Amino acid sequence: MASQLVSRRSAAKNLFAAGAAGLAVATLAEGQQPHMQAALKALQNAASQLQAAADDKAGHREKAIGLVSQAINQVQQGIAAGAGK
Repeated sequence: MASQLVSRRSAAKNLFAAGAAGLAVATLAEGQQPHMQAALKALQNAASQLQAAADDKAGHREKAIGLVSQAINQVQQGIAAGAGK
């Protein structure tokens, strides 16, 4: 149980950091790369929904949270690369 709590806290911190970084990138690239921006917003919404979901999913919810966090990171890197940064 304690490891699940630590894992949830770690996942929440990662999602918060990814979301904050996403906001910074979105602000810088406003109006550019509309498909990437839409994907980023959809992933951030998915992350929020996963955080709000009930815990008991045999570990699949936590795995999904990690994968969505990775996807957010990749989209942010793609936006930055597309902006020439």
